[in-house]
Formats: sequence, C-alpha cells, structure tokens
Amino acid sequence: MEIQAASTDQAGAITDQWVDLATDQRAYGAHILPEQNRATIRDAVLKHIIADELLVAVEGGSILGFVMFTVETGEYEQDVRRGLVRNIYVAEPHREAGVGSQLLEAAESRLADRGVDVISLDVMATNDAARRFYRRHGYTPHRIGLEKPTENDTL
Repeated sequence: MEIQAASTDQAGAITDQWVDLATDQRAYGAHILPEQNRATIRDAVLKHIIADELLVAVEGGSILGFVMFTVETGEYEQDVRRGLVRNIYVAEPHREAGVGSQLLEAAESRLADRGVDVISLDVMATNDAARRFYRRHGYTPHRIGLEKPTENDTL
C-alpha cells in the first residue's frame, strides 16, 4: 500500500467513497444527505486535489481510502495556526489494517510542513470507534458542539 497525492482522474472514486462515509455517519446522527451532496463534494474533492490537500491510500490500482485536510483560514486572528482534517475514510474491507493511521499520519505530516501548530477534526459524539481511533493518535476534546431540536418542551 502507498499513500500518495490524489489525482483529478481519481475524483469520481473519491467522491463515491465520500458518499459511503456520509452514509455511514448517518447512523451516528450526521445531518448531511449523502447523495444530495454528491455534486458539491465532487467540486470540493477537485479543489482539495488541486490544492494538494487530498491523499489516497492505493494498492494494486485501487483506492483503499482517503484523507482531506487544509490549513484553517478565517476572519479572526488566533494564537495558533490550525490545520483541519476534514474527512478521513477507509473502505470497509481495509479497516483495522493500519490504513487510516497511515492516512492520518501523512496528513498530519503535510500540515506540520505547512507550519500548523495544532490539528483539529470533528467526530460524531456517538461514534465510539472513531473517537477511540483519534484518542490513540493523541487527539483530545477541545470544543464540544451541542444541539437540540426546535420542537421540544424547553423552548
């Protein structure tokens, strides 16, 4: 297996994997509608490929998984330069084989080379396996997002 920069001819396969990722995340309460966002994510995939912010794990010509990342830019001055891991996915048959760890470590290395001080990512609160994975890689909670439906007895 090799971790390499994604190419534009891989955009369709990466988009398919993102749809699989978004579909999986629905079980944990994600609100993103996978198929309805296919065109939007394909555009984002292409932008990340062109910006050298998307890596793939490849073996025998097949994409085993991918990671999308970027350096955060925003309107507020901060005391750190933050890198963001936007998405990481490993296809089902290749999970628990170190592919995700290699993708994450490669993205972290690229972000460090770009001068970031910290790396941030989001994980669904009820996705215990993902939370364990990130803890094993040194990630700790920094912010906690909360939500509630507008139709409830506390409004």
